[in-house]
Amino acid sequence: MTKYAIRLSIALKAHWEEIKKHSGDDRGDISITTIIIWVAAVAGAIAIAGTIAVVVGRYNTKLSGI
Repeated sequence: MTKYAIRLSIALKAHWEEIKKHSGDDRGDISITTIIIWVAAVAGAIAIAGTIAVVVGRYNTKLSGI
């Protein structure tokens, strides 16, 4: 197990150094429009899931024969 831990730590260190080398490049920061779209998408998904839960809860006895 120790051999694998050493290999993993060496691989992670090499990968981290590669990431640090390229960290100065332009990363393309997320714009406010993208954040608004993501928030709206998550809120919509939660609303749809909540609506489905309410409908299933209300009509659970009628849906049991399906």
